[in-house]
Amino acid sequence: MPSGLRRVDESGVPLLVARLVVGGAFIWLGLLKLQDPVAFLKALREYDMFPPAHPWLMNATAAALPGAEIACGLLLMLGVGVRGAALFLLVLLAVFTTAIAARASELAHQGSLALCAVAFDCGCGAGVQNACRKLAENTGLVLLCLVVLASRSRRWCWRGALLRGGTPG
Repeated sequence: MPSGLRRVDESGVPLLVARLVVGGAFIWLGLLKLQDPVAFLKALREYDMFPPAHPWLMNATAAALPGAEIACGLLLMLGVGVRGAALFLLVLLAVFTTAIAARASELAHQGSLALCAVAFDCGCGAGVQNACRKLAENTGLVLLCLVVLASRSRRWCWRGALLRGGTPG
């Protein structure tokens, strides 16, 4: 890593910003899903990601996913287990961003529309979303997860403070 990038990373600022944005986003999205679990389950069903012979798998995912998102968001915001939480959320983002892109492409093809003209309930909890906007948002969250994973700094993380015997910062 070039020395300028190393100094910026060592400051802890990129890591802190990435943790707060990703953590806050997933806490918010998880809470939105918890407010209307039936709508979330219906949106999941639209993706055809689960075998029809095993509806319990889709139900279990719909029940567990909001809590997992909130837990990972809290871990990121607190600076505890940041790499594990970021990796979990990165995998979720990869799976669901791919599914959103495929669904948007399918809807665009069916309606003879441009991809950015497609809007549908992607299951994120925020209702009907423009496909291109949601894909851009998810791409930004993916990049921020990668910042968390790539950072060597642990400044402003509780784990680092606990190992040093001090407080974060």
